[in-house]
Amino acid sequence: MKILKVISLLLDYPSTELQQGRGELAEAIEHDQELNPKNKTVLIDVLNHLTTTDLMDRQEEYVGLFDRGRAVSLLLFEHVHGESRDRGQAMVDLMELYKEQGFHIRVRELPDYLPLFLEFLTHQDQTSIQQQLTNIAPILAVLKVRLAQRESIYSRCFEVLLELADVKVDLSDLQKQVANEEPDYTPEAIDKVWEEEQVTFGLEGNSCNLSTKPKKAKEELPTPIHFVTNPSSRNTTNSNRGARS
Repeated sequence: MKILKVISLLLDYPSTELQQGRGELAEAIEHDQELNPKNKTVLIDVLNHLTTTDLMDRQEEYVGLFDRGRAVSLLLFEHVHGESRDRGQAMVDLMELYKEQGFHIRVRELPDYLPLFLEFLTHQDQTSIQQQLTNIAPILAVLKVRLAQRESIYSRCFEVLLELADVKVDLSDLQKQVANEEPDYTPEAIDKVWEEEQVTFGLEGNSCNLSTKPKKAKEELPTPIHFVTNPSSRNTTNSNRGARS
């Protein structure tokens, strides 16, 4: 599913390389056989927004969304484990999965960074891709809703990812919960967010359950995302994506 590579690039930090590659990416979207016409239009709109406007404005927009607060973090395990010790083990497990599949990342990169994970999926077989997209569907859903609430065009990428995952998630319930959330990207909220809350997700059948409440001393940790290893699908692709400072 090569289109995941395109979505990975659209969700990464805006760069000169992205803008210079606009034509190639537009062609890849238009000729992709996994996308319906509506989703092709959606991704072209996102691509045009990121590549035909001022780069510094787009970079500032990106930082304002994804680097302030945790609510729309692109680090997958941020939404599962918060800062608990289980997050470290989950990182190790995901790194092991990458290694087993011949996918190598730089030491400074965080393996649960969504654009990196989507790039990894690009090199897997269709069964593995569907399994992994299903695993992260609850996170994709809440990110879509939160970004839509902020009227961000990035929400459209998550709309496409959910369709590719082919998982039915009740967004109406999420929209009600998100509407009642306190913003975590204001200066005051950023000062408090590290000690106040942990977001947990659970996937029952095809639904997503979100709760935002203070973590209690004896509260059970949320069910982790299980990344399924597929040893029969190995490759020698290296990721050259550098970590942002």
